[in-house]
Amino acid sequence: MNNSPTNGLRDGKLNSVKLNIDKLEQYKRYNADMIQRVEVKVLPKDINDWEKIRQTAIYKTKLPNEHINEVVLVKRSIDARGKQPIYRLQIDVFIQEQSTPSTKIIEQLHLLPAAHPKTCIIVGAGPAGYFAALELIELGIRPIIFDRGKDVRARRRDLKAIQQNGIVDPNSNYCFGEGGAGTYSDGKLYTRSKKRGHILKTLRLLVEHGANTDILVDAHPHIGTNKLPKIVANIRETILQFGGEVHFNSTVTDFILENHQSKKIKGVIVNSEKTHFADAVILATGHSARDIFELLHQKNIQIEAKPFALGVRVEHPQPLIDRIQYRQPKREENLPASSYKLVCQVKNRGVYSFCMCPGGLVVPASTAPGEIVVNGMSPSRRDSPYANSGTVVAVELEDLKAYQSHGIFAGVMFQQAVERNMFRASDGTQRAPAQRMTDFINGKISGSLPDTSYIPGLQSTNLHELLPDFIYQRLREGMLTFGKKMKGYYTKEANVIGTESRTSSPIRIPRHPKTLMHEQVEALFPCGEGAGYAGGILSAAMDGQNVAKAIHNYLDN
Repeated sequence: MNNSPTNGLRDGKLNSVKLNIDKLEQYKRYNADMIQRVEVKVLPKDINDWEKIRQTAIYKTKLPNEHINEVVLVKRSIDARGKQPIYRLQIDVFIQEQSTPSTKIIEQLHLLPAAHPKTCIIVGAGPAGYFAALELIELGIRPIIFDRGKDVRARRRDLKAIQQNGIVDPNSNYCFGEGGAGTYSDGKLYTRSKKRGHILKTLRLLVEHGANTDILVDAHPHIGTNKLPKIVANIRETILQFGGEVHFNSTVTDFILENHQSKKIKGVIVNSEKTHFADAVILATGHSARDIFELLHQKNIQIEAKPFALGVRVEHPQPLIDRIQYRQPKREENLPASSYKLVCQVKNRGVYSFCMCPGGLVVPASTAPGEIVVNGMSPSRRDSPYANSGTVVAVELEDLKAYQSHGIFAGVMFQQAVERNMFRASDGTQRAPAQRMTDFINGKISGSLPDTSYIPGLQSTNLHELLPDFIYQRLREGMLTFGKKMKGYYTKEANVIGTESRTSSPIRIPRHPKTLMHEQVEALFPCGEGAGYAGGILSAAMDGQNVAKAIHNYLDN
């Protein structure tokens, strides 16, 4: 869908995406009778015929053409519930209204004069950290970012080493490095946290840094792992251009506290040698920075255990999923690779699909030697012959009785034990334990495995015995239920791959709901997935923006 003219037309030509989005933001200032929103249903073969779509939208207003000034696409989604998949388009028809040229949002960002500096250290260069930095710049506060990993380009060599040689760099991998876990993942931007921040502003910033304008209208926007690295690098350049700092290969090894009574953070120590001070500190380290959780605990800074999820990644042939979802022998042109979302309850626990990657790849996401962790990603075109999805079981604290001796780290130790168990069952590389789905359900080792997108390769193993029994039994029943809900899902052509264990952080760093500051430590602001307040690129980015605003309020008082 990348080539469809979806951002409005005037005199048969595409308008600027900034112009149209500004128009959307101005709706509240217009009289209701000056804009009519209509829904247009379009067959896949007609989705690129904008003139036909435009005329259909105008016809629905029952007004003559000369009264129509502009037609703007607001939202696009696919409805595959009927016999024939269709596109549903939400279109706004402007009646005798003129567009107003706009300036780019980046041009509105300004630093405060150097004579009155305010600085904020950000630990982590993922979406939470980078979007916090952009917001801080807009608010006149200079961000200083430290990331344990490498810049987005240099990360590629370490990802290649994992894929081809099974070598895991603990500081540079699919989770750690510029852009965080999302950069070399899927780039899905869908979130249910629509009340947590300014979604439109976040999407606009991504577009202005290189994302396709489709993300502004798609119901389930997606960038693609092949495009995200450039976007991330462009965001870094904006941060540097406006006076921020970005430091790579910089692991925060200690916190500088004013004193043990007040517990106000003054700065951080990087790589056990360099001291850096700032007016505030944001922790945006992602869900896998276990050493930061340990450091907080050592400093008697409160952290708490939280529920999470763990399971496997299920990989089907994409044409099979297309046939099931679209009910067509072969996916029609102009339809994207289809996806699915499945959920059920098994023995009072949720079992659900997670991070579904149509036309995607399964990748090794370990953050340390001696563990097997897998994740999924998709390129922007979603043109891989495989579909994969995490299929996980909710893990509550009461499920971790065997790990109670580890206190608040019970979930972390449980994760780690499963990941290491998977590695011991492999051959010492990143080959992942796997079974055919039918064999996984029946508790049999597979004699052979279907083809896979997972580059390190799969190893036929008794995966059903490697998982904790309460996880396996619920996955087994859940997959059988999914097979009933989605005819064809349960098949010997699907791989079940272990293990999907980094769905979210098993630790939360508590913060005050209004100030967003840690409840014990002044000037310390937990943020994003690693702190337990986000679950994906978009929600993490919005949390970063919200934390930046909270810091501005704090420093102004």
